[in-house]
Amino acid sequence: MNDTIWLRAESRTTERRTPLLPQGAIELINDGYNVVVEKSGKRIIPDQAYLDAGCQMVDGGTWTAAPKEAIILGLKELPSKPDELKNTHIYFAHAYKEQTGWQDTISRFTTGGGDLLDIEYMVSEDNRRVVAFGYFAGYMGAALALIHWHNKQSGAPRYLDKGLTPFDNATLLRETISAAKTSGKYPKVLIIGAHGRCGKGAIEIMEEHGAHVTCWGRAQTENIDRAALLDHDILINCAFILGDVPAFLRKEDLRTESRLSVVADVSCDPFSAYNPIPLYHDTTTWDQPYITVEGSNKTTTVDIIAIDNLPSLLPREASEEFAGLLLPHLKNLKIRDKDPVWQAAAHSFSKAVSKLEAEQSLSLKQQETA
Repeated sequence: MNDTIWLRAESRTTERRTPLLPQGAIELINDGYNVVVEKSGKRIIPDQAYLDAGCQMVDGGTWTAAPKEAIILGLKELPSKPDELKNTHIYFAHAYKEQTGWQDTISRFTTGGGDLLDIEYMVSEDNRRVVAFGYFAGYMGAALALIHWHNKQSGAPRYLDKGLTPFDNATLLRETISAAKTSGKYPKVLIIGAHGRCGKGAIEIMEEHGAHVTCWGRAQTENIDRAALLDHDILINCAFILGDVPAFLRKEDLRTESRLSVVADVSCDPFSAYNPIPLYHDTTTWDQPYITVEGSNKTTTVDIIAIDNLPSLLPREASEEFAGLLLPHLKNLKIRDKDPVWQAAAHSFSKAVSKLEAEQSLSLKQQETA
């Protein structure tokens, strides 16, 4: 197996995080890997730091011409071209839960002869995710919800209405939250999925700023107490959904007596059939961080924040945590066929390919009998 790890430049304009730090690159090089890094003007770590670490630097986007044996490392979605992918890719593909366009994503690999090791499906032998941005996703989603709620209470101009840019560090984020707390009120906050890393991040920032926090886990979502849910000012959803669950919040739940006014859907999977907050059908963005949704009565509303790359708003801290978790597994890529974490990721890809082939076969039969 070729031992080249190729860090691509992210194509998404708002993505500043990196899954590999220069110090990690040094460790990989010392372990015998060839580390290639694409130049990027927006990555939180400057190109020079990778060059100083001994990486081979290439132009952004040149991964499409990388040797077939090179393993392409990234975070968010690939650009739409090329149509066929010949390499092994490591990134968050969001293609295994019937999200919109999942067939096209998988087809690019099957037609090109490449394969996908989705970071979301890197799990241990007890089926726990080993690498995630969860902590800072929860932390950042809760922070935005808190700022927005305080702005609504005080009647001040809403910070989110200006659009978002990344915070250089967590201290600046805390100062922004403190500046919004002018009403003297403190919210009652429900965090679903509170016991995972994402939930812990949300709890920390909320409690630091005086919020009254209620924590729900799996047991509370199996039989939802909707009156209790609606008796909170803010809902933070950090639950990682793998299968069908009852909807956490529906249009008919938004009634006049509800105090809920802000929702941060940190898990953010609107394109999946398993979306537990089916009040919205597209992600929100840095330019438009929230949408306002009406209840069935047409008068009660809730603002929903559903940004799918929240940790990139705190890119330095998020990258440091994530890259530290990922590095030991990158070191094992030489033995990925024997490593249980990489085997789990490969198995998930194989299942998706089998599902795609079954759908294509069924479609062909239907056409033949039509």
